[in-house]
Amino acid sequence: MNVPPLKIIALEVTRTCNLACRHCRGDSKDRTYPDDLTYEEITEILDNTATFASPIIIITGGEPLMRPDVFDIARYSSSTCRFRTVLATCGHLLTDEATERLIESGVSRISISIDGATAEVHDAFRGVPGAFERAIAGLETAHQHGLPFQINSTLTKFNIGDLDALHDLAVSHGAVGFHPFLLVPMGRGSSIADNALGPDTYEAALDRIAGMAELSPIEIKPTCAPHYYRIIRQRKKDSGTDESTYGSLTKGCLGGQGFVFISHAGKVQMCGFLEIEAGDLRAEERNLKNIWETSSFFHQIRDLDGYHGKCGICEFRRVCGGCRARAYYQNGDWLGEEPNCIYIPKGVPHA
Repeated sequence: MNVPPLKIIALEVTRTCNLACRHCRGDSKDRTYPDDLTYEEITEILDNTATFASPIIIITGGEPLMRPDVFDIARYSSSTCRFRTVLATCGHLLTDEATERLIESGVSRISISIDGATAEVHDAFRGVPGAFERAIAGLETAHQHGLPFQINSTLTKFNIGDLDALHDLAVSHGAVGFHPFLLVPMGRGSSIADNALGPDTYEAALDRIAGMAELSPIEIKPTCAPHYYRIIRQRKKDSGTDESTYGSLTKGCLGGQGFVFISHAGKVQMCGFLEIEAGDLRAEERNLKNIWETSSFFHQIRDLDGYHGKCGICEFRRVCGGCRARAYYQNGDWLGEEPNCIYIPKGVPHA
């Protein structure tokens, strides 16, 4: 099997966080995590990566701005390794000084998480009073300094009614993108699994987002929603769009196929939402190349024809692939069917 190019790395530089979000995949807390990768380990990983790939580096957490040397990490990634470097934050620590230091260290874009169009909804979701006000202040600071930012919003039954308002908030505050995330109920998120969107509501939400993307002045890209790319193709076909334009669209889940997540302790995963270890960078002497190319788990994930149930025979499996994390947490099988997909592939009898 050919090894695909590694295009994106999410690098969790710490699990420490100043919020208590209801959906947190890592159950992050405001405390020290002694097993965080050291600066030296991180630079070794980045050096090794540069020997075989030139990915986008997403510096994430936890709250990465709670790590004192995060600016040094960003600078090493952007300047020494020449990787495009971005950072994910809750926005609370985006002071003028921090924003200027991010720009100086080569961070080209940040994402700020906002999960409600009002303080009432966002603060309840984030678990800290005043979280909305501080996030808005952070994005305004980024905007004033000319640091491009996108807004990420995790959609659940709590806030699906805010979908259009969240998009409008992103546009009105000068965001360059709006990235809705569809909840994967793991970590603390498992406690609100009943509030994840059901299959029909999930499909309807993705169709709404596709319509929004056709008209929006900013980039819209759902995450953890692989069958969005099936929906886009269906909409294009229904509208008579030439199928040759499909090539310009990205793929659904890139986990293990162009994307990896590196945990704060050096564990390599296909994504942050599926805690199946593909390799341990501490045990492998920071050799990400070896894990990316030889991991038996990654080999399974890349064999789309080997997926189980309708995902393995769906004509859209090359552009979707289903969410491996949802399949695992609902059915115990990371190669199983995407549980939130209502589509019936061609050749499968309708009930």
